[in-house]
Amino acid sequence: MNPDRTPAGDAFAAFAISVLRLAGHLQTAGDALAKPVGQTSARWQVLAAADHAPMSVADAGRALGMTRQGVQRVADLLEKDGLILYAENPAHQRAKLMVLTDAGKTTLDAIKTRQAVWANALGELFDKKQLREATETVITALQAVEKQSVPDD
Repeated sequence: MNPDRTPAGDAFAAFAISVLRLAGHLQTAGDALAKPVGQTSARWQVLAAADHAPMSVADAGRALGMTRQGVQRVADLLEKDGLILYAENPAHQRAKLMVLTDAGKTTLDAIKTRQAVWANALGELFDKKQLREATETVITALQAVEKQSVPDD
């Protein structure tokens, strides 16, 4: 038996489906933006996290909403390609910090340059206030979903 959703539940379900569809398109666009420098969206995200501040794989996973294992797999590939290196972590003996190499910075800068052109063009299609409000709604929904448990079967 499936209980009927409330109007609020219907509205949230429609919102969630729209966000998931958008996420899929953004992933595809990210892959296209990163491809000319031999990267993917996932690799780009980890490079950007490491550029933000030296952080552990677990910290990057939390920041990106990815599993530690997923970030570790990508980070190991980035290290193999010479785009990041693992540095000692004064706060944790075993959890090394990801740090961008010069090649990693060059790669990330090339992606950022392409992304700026793309984002600027899309941004012009919207009212800035509308985008700020949409961002606030997505952040609020993200925080609520992170706190709300999913019912057990």
